[in-house]
Amino acid sequence: MALSTLRERPTLELRAAAKSFGPVRALRGTDFSIVAGDVVGLVGHNGAGKSTLMNIIAGVVGRDAGDFLIGGTAIGADYSPAKALRHGVRCVFQELSLCRNLDLAENTRMLHASLRGFGWRGRAGRLIHGMLEDIFPEHGIPLRAKVEDLSLAERQMVEIARAYTDTDLPARFVILDEPTSSLGHEATAQLLRFIRRAADRGVASILISHRLDEILEVCDRVVVMVDGEVVGRREAAGLRRRDLVGMMGHIETPLAEEATRRSLGIKRIATPGTPGQELPIEASAGEVVGFAGLDGHGQRERLRMLFFAAGGEGEAAYVAGDRGAEGVFPLWSICENMTIRSIAALRDGLLISRVRERVMARDWVDRMKVKTDGIDRLLTTLSGGNQQKVLFARALATDAPIIFLDDPMRGVDVGTKQEVYRMIREEAAAGRCFVWFASEIEEMANCDTVYIFHQQRATTRLQGTEVTSARIVQASFGEDALV
Repeated sequence: MALSTLRERPTLELRAAAKSFGPVRALRGTDFSIVAGDVVGLVGHNGAGKSTLMNIIAGVVGRDAGDFLIGGTAIGADYSPAKALRHGVRCVFQELSLCRNLDLAENTRMLHASLRGFGWRGRAGRLIHGMLEDIFPEHGIPLRAKVEDLSLAERQMVEIARAYTDTDLPARFVILDEPTSSLGHEATAQLLRFIRRAADRGVASILISHRLDEILEVCDRVVVMVDGEVVGRREAAGLRRRDLVGMMGHIETPLAEEATRRSLGIKRIATPGTPGQELPIEASAGEVVGFAGLDGHGQRERLRMLFFAAGGEGEAAYVAGDRGAEGVFPLWSICENMTIRSIAALRDGLLISRVRERVMARDWVDRMKVKTDGIDRLLTTLSGGNQQKVLFARALATDAPIIFLDDPMRGVDVGTKQEVYRMIREEAAAGRCFVWFASEIEEMANCDTVYIFHQQRATTRLQGTEVTSARIVQASFGEDALV
């Protein structure tokens, strides 16, 4: 069927979709549609209902009410992930779904039942390798490697590539939930270009992202959700970032003024074998220090080295960006996840005071605006961004003088980011030090000092008004040295 014919009517449509989880109304009669070859951006704050809507489309959860049609055919209550696959629906979840103990070919086989019989491994390997090359040229990911041995960015690439693979079941609608959250700048640009190429072939993509510039760059239309409802639908052409922020109901405000500092004494950790070729890293109480540079140039590794060097009981706290692997306890409650780092402060003699524990949890739920109906709910009942708020609260609730942030804004909406930025400045003004690695250059504007890493070394230091996107990009390619 020609693409022009496919665009004549919606090929996937939800009408008045409703879904509740206990007392929480995740969707309140939501309408959503997408046509073949269309790229739709879905934006909204954490807890707005975006993931619930996409989980209904992917067959992961059932709707309580509303109509669902694919290709004009009504979808019944027995809809499931297996049936979604047969309809060409694929989903790249924010919490990646690859099997960690399997390699790339084996993970691809799980999606395509037709890859069976003699030689299936070779066919599966060629399929995933070809798509990886198409989307992420020169990715360098070994096919025989188990997923658990890959970096977070590499796992994200594999999950994206697998979603677009075709066998007897072609991909028709691909849901991408925060697909660039762990990708470097080049891989992100490659993915956005591929999404447009896929659209030209008639593959529709639904892009959920808090990186609004990416939404505006690649999407045909933008749908805005607030509290389980669609509050706006606009053509992307001509839209500006401030328009989207305004539709979501948040106003971006300036950061607080720089804080007064006192010496904290974080010691330098030098790279062995390169004396005189690397800047000492210095941080003071009341200062926010950023680590930036191209992906894979050592900034994350250095942050971890500093964390362990500054460690000791109560001396440092850490906020992980890869919350699934390093941050959350999925079988614990919100309260337990939030207070685990503060056990010493919650002791009443030899025991933990449950009263103080619950007071602390409720206080930080309110301060971080975690969207939940109770602190005793499992952490996994929260959206990804709200889970990340719990990790921030866990670190900030301690009395640790140094907080290390390991690309912590993954999957966090723009409004929450502004709230967290403001809280970081308030905590810094009270004397805390923050050491912050971020993959998004724009986040470095919140730092007093930024160290740019090139070839595993800190080679450039920017301070105050020197901290600009242009200077960071320039230094990331090694055009500044030991400044």
